[in-house]
Amino acid sequence: MENLVDVDLKNALKKYFGFDQFKGKQESIITNLLEGQNTFVIMPTGGGKSLCYQLPALLLEGTAIVVSPLIALMKNQVDAIRNVSDKEAIAHFLNSSLTKTEVNQVKSDISAGHTKLLYVAPESLTKQEYIDFLTSVDISFFAIDEAHCISEWGHDFRPEYRRLREIFERISNVPIIALTATATPKVQYDIQKNLNMLDAVVFKSSFNRDNLYYEIRPKRDIDKQIIKYIRSNEGKSGIIYCLSRKKVEELAELLQVNGINALPYHAGLDAATRAKHQDMFLMEEASVIVATIAFGMGIDKPDVRFVIHHDIPKSIESYYQETGRAGRDGGEGNCLAFYQYKDIEKLEKFLQGKPVAEQEIGKQLLNEIVSYAETSVCRRKFILHYFGEGFNEENCNCNCDNCKHPKERFEGQDFVQDMLQAIVDLGEVQKAKHICSFISGKVTSEIKSYKHDQLENFGLGKEKDEHFWNAVIRQSLVGGLLYKEIESYGIIKLTDKGKEFLNHPTSFMLIKEHDYSDDEDDTIVASGKGAVLDENLYNHLIDLRKSISKQKGIPPFVIFQEPSLRDMCFQYPITIDELTNIQGVGNGKATRYGAPFISLIKSYVEENDIERPQDMVVKSLVNKSGLKVQLIQNIDRKLPLEDIGRSQGKTLEEIIDEIEAIVASGTRVNINYYIDDILDTENQEEIYNYFKEAETDDLIEAYNEFDGDYSEEELRIMRIKFMSEMGN
Repeated sequence: MENLVDVDLKNALKKYFGFDQFKGKQESIITNLLEGQNTFVIMPTGGGKSLCYQLPALLLEGTAIVVSPLIALMKNQVDAIRNVSDKEAIAHFLNSSLTKTEVNQVKSDISAGHTKLLYVAPESLTKQEYIDFLTSVDISFFAIDEAHCISEWGHDFRPEYRRLREIFERISNVPIIALTATATPKVQYDIQKNLNMLDAVVFKSSFNRDNLYYEIRPKRDIDKQIIKYIRSNEGKSGIIYCLSRKKVEELAELLQVNGINALPYHAGLDAATRAKHQDMFLMEEASVIVATIAFGMGIDKPDVRFVIHHDIPKSIESYYQETGRAGRDGGEGNCLAFYQYKDIEKLEKFLQGKPVAEQEIGKQLLNEIVSYAETSVCRRKFILHYFGEGFNEENCNCNCDNCKHPKERFEGQDFVQDMLQAIVDLGEVQKAKHICSFISGKVTSEIKSYKHDQLENFGLGKEKDEHFWNAVIRQSLVGGLLYKEIESYGIIKLTDKGKEFLNHPTSFMLIKEHDYSDDEDDTIVASGKGAVLDENLYNHLIDLRKSISKQKGIPPFVIFQEPSLRDMCFQYPITIDELTNIQGVGNGKATRYGAPFISLIKSYVEENDIERPQDMVVKSLVNKSGLKVQLIQNIDRKLPLEDIGRSQGKTLEEIIDEIEAIVASGTRVNINYYIDDILDTENQEEIYNYFKEAETDDLIEAYNEFDGDYSEEELRIMRIKFMSEMGN
């Protein structure tokens, strides 16, 4: 390789990219690669990773091969490089989107020595035709972008990435530069070992993005919260991440209906639409993009001011990388995620059916994100600890919700001592869940099979629940008293510091943790104030509902369910029209039962001089009615619910959810034909009469009342029949 270390890199930087100075460790990284050394770069999103291989490629003889996981990302990068040169041929990509003619043009430009950077998908590199061609031309080096895809412990594992080393060796013996924005020490080692580059010089930048503000909110009234948040940040660019394509479509449409210039982006859209939406976002023709994780890798938009996670991601790596797209210019960057444990249970379901090792890794990554969401420790400190970096929370400068709204602290010395003792008693071979069950005295099947309930210290801390002891473990991990053995899927052991603490305990302040299992937990709204339920009005509404229920001889929940009453206490609707904006209230229900409720609320608002949040009316998706009408028509045609679901790409559970929503909002639906197939008349009457007498429509209570004789699905279906006939 030609020695180019003497090249004036600053001049080259100015000439090609127009910058006067390198950022962080860029210059050392580039010098190392130009000297022909294997190079491993761990640099946060926005740190300038791409330049670390783009500049050397422009300076060296031959073509640099850049392995990249996404077609959209390749196009983006190729366009960027073509902009710094007057030659179109300077950069190309090779992937499945090209025609035969286009592939020939790419090969011709490389053979002629015009192409300095060739972006390839890992799948394309496995094709013998491409391997043969690349062997015949001059290669300067290999770059692997998003290198965490190599590791099974990385958040975006791609099996084809694990074959790269073998393919490189067949093509050319040149240096490798691997780059990633997220790598725990475990992932870093895994990448280097797989690429056979343990000799690489490692450049690790700090993971701290001090301009980002991290916040987690309970996932309630999420659509309203998101709309309110975006309206309070009008004119700013933002990304909202959702886990499913369906949710992306729905949320983008809801935002549009509410006057927000939003576009959807997911892998189910055709390539032209995706490219168009991406360009519109980059060119600021749309202010918000609602996307699955298919969007964002390498998207170079410096002024994204907020990243919202509608659903909590699968791992801290994913979360860190996605939030890292905010504030890349060093300016404001707000990272807001909505959390409920139900989402974690959904993600765990997705793991079923995968190989056991993959399931264990997936569960371990989910445990970490749950710990992050529920912790009351400085979020910045928690993230940096996860990536193997120490941090003093005083330097957070209130730039996360936990530092801005600190929770109560209390002396935890005795609790920590008990917890460390329990871990030692269990031989330091158990995971957090087992330790929490043991110390809180909960007899699980695992505790029984290990006979741990017979140990002297079983239930040592039974005055506190598992949630509390989980928090003690989390805070002891961040405090350096414990460590997780990653290879063993999260077995917890004492560090030397932890052993010292056990022998000579000292003060250890614990922080009261968030508990997102409590539905009444106050929601922190954009202003930072708590949106507190109006208890007084709520009690009046409960009394009114009770008197109407007696008068009409129907259970209270048939009139309005409790979430609807709670929503009335936040929104104070005083017209029938406003009442239809309340959660779970459609036109039918508002017309039938609404008058006395809005009359009561109107008087209450006037008497108490209440300022109503009517500047924040969120329009619901009326034209979801297309699918709603289709669903009702299919029910009228007496199609089996499973068949209706299949035709719409939905599960039976999702179809039942939709029918429940239709009925709850006041539309009558007749599914007797379906019920007759699954329950005989006697059983139907028994369940129907139960709901007639019941104080609540809670399914768990119904399930327990019948000692599990009926499945949840059977009870739900009968509850729909009951609500439809009695309430509408």
